[in-house]
Amino acid sequence: MKKTIVLGASPNPVRFSYKAVKSLKRHDIEVIPIGFRKGLIEDIEIFKDYLVINERENGLNNLRIISWDGTEDYFLPFESETYTTYIGNNPDFDSDVLRYGFNSLTSPSAVIDYNFYTKSSEVKKEQEVLGDDFNRADYESKRLWVTARDGVKVPISLVHKKGITLNGENPLLLYAYGSYGSTIDPSFSSIRLSLLNRGFIYAIAHVRGGEYLGRQWYENGKLLSKLNTFHDFIDCSNFLIGQQYTSNRHLYAYGGSAGGLLVGAVINMNPELYNGILAAVPFVDVVTTMLDDTIPLTTGEYDEWGNPNIIEYYRYMKSYSPYDNVEAKSYPNMLVTTGLYDSQVQYWEPAKWVAKLREHKKDNNKLLFHIDMESGHGGASGRFESLKEVALEYVFLLDLEGIHC
Repeated sequence: MKKTIVLGASPNPVRFSYKAVKSLKRHDIEVIPIGFRKGLIEDIEIFKDYLVINERENGLNNLRIISWDGTEDYFLPFESETYTTYIGNNPDFDSDVLRYGFNSLTSPSAVIDYNFYTKSSEVKKEQEVLGDDFNRADYESKRLWVTARDGVKVPISLVHKKGITLNGENPLLLYAYGSYGSTIDPSFSSIRLSLLNRGFIYAIAHVRGGEYLGRQWYENGKLLSKLNTFHDFIDCSNFLIGQQYTSNRHLYAYGGSAGGLLVGAVINMNPELYNGILAAVPFVDVVTTMLDDTIPLTTGEYDEWGNPNIIEYYRYMKSYSPYDNVEAKSYPNMLVTTGLYDSQVQYWEPAKWVAKLREHKKDNNKLLFHIDMESGHGGASGRFESLKEVALEYVFLLDLEGIHC
């Protein structure tokens, strides 16, 4: 007999991920959207006595537990202010236990079992952090809200060692992506500890163009609203400086691919805010690439950037395209990386961008260009080769900070 789930979302429709839709069809579930909800349903899991929904609301994923008999409807509690959680592999329909994953900027990735009836949780496995000196209690994470220039609140997820003094002297690495509706959730990285233990603050700006705050967050950061993505990042940078988390002498911007477009655009707009940038496989020659419909990916990208054969879109993307807006002025220190076999952002895009920067920039700051002669868009493969790429980026940052340990 078909079960019916009533999930409120009117006048706005409930949005389901592809995985959630497959699960609904597999168990012959009908959804009737009524009421009002602003969240995004990313995943569901069906059990004999319970339904589990992974809902994203206000940027955070929540695991909602609903009993089929209607007596229970609650969220699993998470203590962290900013975190990542997801429904794990649950093949047993009759199980009393939900398996899910959890991690945060301070907590290693863990697989956890939650019992519906005892309401107890058990960590089954947790990511091992090598070395004897890691203690999650030594680190602090938080979520900040920045008022952008148009009044919109933009969230930042941030982590650092406890006990730092906010005096503007802390080096801070600010990361963002901001395209394709791709959500950058705050997650744990054992590699990042190398920076944190040397006094760095690490932050993620959840700028428009991603889907961290829902579908409209994405719609307001694409096509003829793309400048919101760059303005959000700049406004987050100014906020972090104003709150003395860092200063323009110690602030670093980091982005890859479309995130490389982001950092390339913001250093044309406000180069004075940053001491350095990391641009990995950056999409920086937007107009030329989007005008070439012989490239397999180009026409499919019209939905993201616009069709430059239409004059309105051509002029708009030319207004922010990093290559087209290089000027004779001072730029931050820069490390630009690419791969010879990159099929998504061909190596000549960052190569010609670097060449134009070298010709026009009016400073003596570092401008380093590294082409990996064996890798593609995703970087080097193998157990250790990817770590060498991270080491290159970290050495660049540490050298600029005068940290040689």
